[in-house]
Amino acid sequence: MSQSQSQQHDRNRPAGSSAALSEAYDTALLDLDGVVYAGGEAIVHAVESLSTARDGGMHLAYVTNNALRTPDAVAEHLTELGLPAEAADVITSAQAVARLMADQLPAGSRVLVVGGEGLRVALRERGLVPVESADDDPVAVVQGYGGPELAWGRFAEASYAVARGLPWYASNTDLTIPGARGIAPGNGAAVEVVRIATGAEPQVAGKPLPPMHRETVLRTGAERPLVVGDRLDTDIEGAFNGGVDSLLVLTGVTDAAQLLAAEPKHRPTYVDRDLRGLLTGQPEVTSQGAEGPFRCGGWTAVVRDGERLVLEGEGDPLDGLRALCGAAWTFAGDGAFGLDTGKAVAALGL
Repeated sequence: MSQSQSQQHDRNRPAGSSAALSEAYDTALLDLDGVVYAGGEAIVHAVESLSTARDGGMHLAYVTNNALRTPDAVAEHLTELGLPAEAADVITSAQAVARLMADQLPAGSRVLVVGGEGLRVALRERGLVPVESADDDPVAVVQGYGGPELAWGRFAEASYAVARGLPWYASNTDLTIPGARGIAPGNGAAVEVVRIATGAEPQVAGKPLPPMHRETVLRTGAERPLVVGDRLDTDIEGAFNGGVDSLLVLTGVTDAAQLLAAEPKHRPTYVDRDLRGLLTGQPEVTSQGAEGPFRCGGWTAVVRDGERLVLEGEGDPLDGLRALCGAAWTFAGDGAFGLDTGKAVAALGL
């Protein structure tokens, strides 16, 4: 299926592709945490898969909501993992929020920063001046992920400034971030601290919102991009908002049950276990009628009697999940699938 065809897809089932995705799209817009690495270590099959896709002519761009590190630091890390990269290959939510602020604030404006070095560098690149205290005469406040060592007092500084009426920005509002030991609080959790203290609402730049898509397009020049991510509410929704196709990999925060319950804006074009999915075509999900049964590989799925999701067959469990997506998403229509998926998912062993 071509890009234009899959964009017109009814989002009631994953799309198929006769060509390898690395051939059907010119640029992979890759999330990092949960897709390429977790806790700093490469996810299984990531390095080999991306190297093969790049050698075949696909441009790799790394698009992350994590504003902690600079593009130079991210590129260095990727290179150490075996994925040679330059700073220009990395697009961060820090860059997106810095551009958003520079469009609204005078050059040279002082900005109170609650976050890491990546955010400070991005602000300086846009002619803004980072400061550390609400008493340093800032004209705005910005929050980005600052890592687990970010001191509690930083949230107080942000709260003091926001409560005075200063405009407040956030690089992103991801509530969680995957790591080597599990799921940890993300920048969205830190934003909630200031929101609770002040009652204010920030302007947000990161995925899935338009400022991040704009930053990505400006920096990559992609003509046939494929968003690759692990999160429905950032990566996949961001692709939906940008009108481009997406591949969900199951190496991060999204599990099979969450995927089946997805509303239309959270339904990926394709779904696969990991980044090996870039190197292959995608099997088609077919149906006998408008309401199924839905078939993929050796599996058949249907919502029976409007009460339960039923899966039968054998073969690759991912094909079973794709068939289940067809049944669940069609039944849900423009909403979220609300029936219990536990038994059907358990049958796949995912």
